[in-house]
Amino acid sequence: MVYLGVNIDHVATLRQARRTIEPDPVWAAALAELGGADAITIHLREDRRHIQDRDLEVLRRTVQVKLNLESAISLDMIAIACRVKPDQVTLVPEHREEITTEGGLDVVTHKSATSEAVQRLQDAGIAVSLFIDPSARQIDAAVDLSVAAVELHTGCYANAGNAVEQHEKLFELSRGATMARQAQLQLAAGHGLTYRNVIAVARLEGMGELNIGHSIVARAVLVGFTQAVREMKTLISQAD
Repeated sequence: MVYLGVNIDHVATLRQARRTIEPDPVWAAALAELGGADAITIHLREDRRHIQDRDLEVLRRTVQVKLNLESAISLDMIAIACRVKPDQVTLVPEHREEITTEGGLDVVTHKSATSEAVQRLQDAGIAVSLFIDPSARQIDAAVDLSVAAVELHTGCYANAGNAVEQHEKLFELSRGATMARQAQLQLAAGHGLTYRNVIAVARLEGMGELNIGHSIVARAVLVGFTQAVREMKTLISQAD
């Protein structure tokens, strides 16, 4: 079975567009759980462009499924994670000028800082995953850091311009999934996945969880959050 993690960041994006109190991502998380979400994912960015500290605090108290916090490897953000203690922290790259995350964390280049972040989180009893590109070098680096899980960046697959390119990127994901599985890492994937392209990724051997946000939030505007999550769960179940 492939689990579904629902990223609710863009509910907060809509709220922050007017600097008001609605829509509340806490309510969205509850509705996502009613729709069958197996995890709630949020990214508390350093610039606080969408999810706010209050959101993290309240979600930690109210979410009944796994709470997965995406975080930069900066010491300030790791300190927040260690204090709040989500069920899992996924370490991600972060650049203030980007619209959304543009690729996986370069663990090879930033191995020392990543290692320190991983150690601090593990010492606090928090499970750690690394959001990485599906390359042998990044997976090997993840193994060296003794993390339990990796999340493969699916953006290149999702943004492929034609069927040939999409097939090539899916093959790269499949190869990365195989390497992660052989390394006995728990396997997740995410970024840019939609109702149209998700099934092929869900069918990758060893896939354990998919984290999906923007597409579900966009669908929820039209059909409601619970229904949007339920529809994505139904699609993923077709991969079994």
